Amino acid sequence: MFHFQTLDVYKCAVAFLPVGYALAALGDGEMASQLRRAALSINLNIAEGTGRFGKDERRFLVTARGSALECAAVIDAMHVVGIVDPRMPDGLALLVRIVSMLTNFREPVDLVEEDARPVGRKLLRDIA
Repeated sequence: MFHFQTLDVYKCAVAFLPVGYALAALGDGEMASQLRRAALSINLNIAEGTGRFGKDERRFLVTARGSALECAAVIDAMHVVGIVDPRMPDGLALLVRIVSMLTNFREPVDLVEEDARPVGRKLLRDIA
């Protein structure tokens, strides 16, 4: 198992993916494509970002956070145009968790040990 697969934020992103794809199937071509790409981007950027260090790591995690916000905006747009589904509230709740966790990842912290990468105010090894 890769380390990123043990992170709660990654697990939430994986849990959102089938919800995002199911909701995408309800929208028109543009909404569907946008939601699918943004949902997958969350997972991919978390995975790639946790394999990097410093500013490079932060850049990928910020992109993942932006993709989660983009998914929420697409779901809002779907609702406004009359597309309603009972999975929307659960999907949005997962996105709120993802954004919250990724916001904490973005806080700058000094690197204390080589094997203890900073994540927010905690060390990665302490939250995994």
